[in-house]
Amino acid sequence: MKNCLSLLEYDSKEVEQILETALRIKKSWSQGKRPPLLAGKVLALVFEKPSLRTRASFEAAMFQMGGSSIFLSASDGAIGKRESVADFARTLSHFADAVVLRTFSHQTIVEFAEHATVPVINGLSELYHPCQALADILTIRENFGPKKGLQVVFVGDGNNVSRSLAIACAKAGHCFRLVGPKGYLFDKPFLDFFKKEFPDSSLEQTSDLKNSMTGADAIYADVWTSMGQEKERAKRLKIFKPYQVNNTLMAKASSNCIFLHCLPAHRGEEVTEEVIDGPQSRVFPQAGNRMHVQKALLLKMIGPRK
Repeated sequence: MKNCLSLLEYDSKEVEQILETALRIKKSWSQGKRPPLLAGKVLALVFEKPSLRTRASFEAAMFQMGGSSIFLSASDGAIGKRESVADFARTLSHFADAVVLRTFSHQTIVEFAEHATVPVINGLSELYHPCQALADILTIRENFGPKKGLQVVFVGDGNNVSRSLAIACAKAGHCFRLVGPKGYLFDKPFLDFFKKEFPDSSLEQTSDLKNSMTGADAIYADVWTSMGQEKERAKRLKIFKPYQVNNTLMAKASSNCIFLHCLPAHRGEEVTEEVIDGPQSRVFPQAGNRMHVQKALLLKMIGPRK
């Protein structure tokens, strides 16, 4: 049994297999084919945070593959409050074949996985967002093919999305660059960990906007104020303002550069309307790819044996 808590559980070959499976699934899906590969299987979703894409994509994935899902909100589950995380995990493992957790604390997911007897998927924590990163790489793959060495530039801070994307890029053979204000980039522990885990991969970070888009194949933005950072909003808006992705910034990259965003977007803040709705944007196909990579991941975890 293998979990997906950070994407570090899978090596490059396994990530490639997930992407290839997702592409096959998407092609079949586009032809109206939805084989019940997970018939009789149940996925539990335990969410402390609100969600559109994560919940909808996982529930749609299970339904389209013949399975079903159980959704538990913060009030329904109250994980770690009404009962311990360990007891919650032991109990839910009797009802579901896999569990998706969307929590404020990554430690909750780690502790849950330690006591669960079914596979556990991180649907988002403050440290990682692995399913989003898989969808990002799939979107890049669809636009550029299986080419290695592409330059992915994330404009924002060293948050859960950029951290997972950096890991996914390393496993997919791409280069990653984080561009953002000083004091908001990756911390030293993550940089040291990444260098040790991926010694041959390219990870850069800079606060200099002048040449940071050079060679970019994909430019990625995320909100400047994430869930749980609402009190910092006014301060962050001021600090991150120069890092808005607009047509001027996009023009510094190659003409075939695509724009990505994990959504929801704060239009007019981290990205302008002209970019997110422009010809280089792949934002909504990227959102749709959440379902396809998650189908592939679920099949790998709880699907029928070959």
